[in-house]
Amino acid sequence: MAAKFERFASAEKGNGLRATHEIHAGELLYTAEPLAYCVSNTCAKDLCHSCFSRRKTLLRCSQCKVARYCDVTCQKQAWSDHKRECKCLRSLHPRIPTDSVRLAARIIFRLLSPSQTSPGLCSLEEHESHLCDMGEERREGLSQLSSMLQLYIQQEVPNITQELPAVDPLSLLAKLTCNCFTISDGELREIGVGLYPSMSLLNHDCRPSCVMLFEGETLHLRAVRDMQPAEELTISYIGTLAPTRDRRTQLEEQYHFTCQCQRCTTADMDPVMLCGEEKAWTPLREAIPTLENWQTQACWNELLYECSSLLDPLDGDVPAVPDCNVYRLRVTDLALDACINLAAWDTALAYGTITLEPYRQYYPDPHPAHAIQLMRVAKLQHFLVHLGDAQHTLRLAYDIMKVTHGNQHPLTSDLIRKLEECRAELDRA
Repeated sequence: MAAKFERFASAEKGNGLRATHEIHAGELLYTAEPLAYCVSNTCAKDLCHSCFSRRKTLLRCSQCKVARYCDVTCQKQAWSDHKRECKCLRSLHPRIPTDSVRLAARIIFRLLSPSQTSPGLCSLEEHESHLCDMGEERREGLSQLSSMLQLYIQQEVPNITQELPAVDPLSLLAKLTCNCFTISDGELREIGVGLYPSMSLLNHDCRPSCVMLFEGETLHLRAVRDMQPAEELTISYIGTLAPTRDRRTQLEEQYHFTCQCQRCTTADMDPVMLCGEEKAWTPLREAIPTLENWQTQACWNELLYECSSLLDPLDGDVPAVPDCNVYRLRVTDLALDACINLAAWDTALAYGTITLEPYRQYYPDPHPAHAIQLMRVAKLQHFLVHLGDAQHTLRLAYDIMKVTHGNQHPLTSDLIRKLEECRAELDRA
């Protein structure tokens, strides 16, 4: 595929990528393999460490007892990346390093085998560490991770300063915090982390022109709107369902810049995102970290009970919070997730339906999160035999997904099959 973009430098943002040709919404602009990647510890027992397939039964590496694979074929394909790592994991057993330490180690192992690396638009050496911009507490945290990294790789790289003089473990970890990408599955659930050096050139915008999707560890960059030559390609580094202050704070803390995109400078969506009385939505905002922790731990009954209490308070003196308030929307999403996991289908559909209008408002351009939300609701409608509603919702999802995922993506194929099922069932009705 001939590239339709180029690297450029600007005084305001530093390096970036811009269009060299006319680009159309839905166009696949780039496909990239990572310099290194690893499965997230949170789902390491459920996913193949080679192809990221989710399976109930996986073969476990007989040596380290950590890596898991679909079959012998996947295990052989992963061996070049896992060989050194396996010995390091055995040395720390039963402890398992953090995702960032494991990813950094894999990068070091890759750099020790130059034939496995290929040049791109940007090299690892060009990445900024931003160590000088970090506070003392964060630097101390990275320093501890650096010590863990050196302990972890000691069996394979006893003296990194001699074997890779250009690589400083602390600087490498700092670079990863600013430049690595979360690898997600088709439904945007986190499954791993990876470093894609060329794609690190993409700058941030809270209303981006492009989105990234993954198939396994392979990254696909797609345009979500038409672009003209010289227009910058942007992605969003963070979730954008948050008011301006929250987005800017997260970007400043993790990426060390103050966002000056149009959405942040105008704060145009804040009146809608923060609608309702502050005293009414503050308890929702404050509860979200606890609710998300219960979600991570799969405490579905507790999660649903607390979400229900927050969404429908018994205190009649508390004013209602509109459904489009972002904190209420987040709690409603968590309630939906709990209901699905508890097989409370009717309640799940009620919560899911409430979210659709806010999602439409907050994602004016095609966005994977909007498509996934529509598909979740459509599946509930289909299961509960609301066939006309399901067909309508699936069509809305497809209109977005053909742009964000492309027609060849497995999730798009699944959606098309669902549409055909609906059509056939409606014809029989």
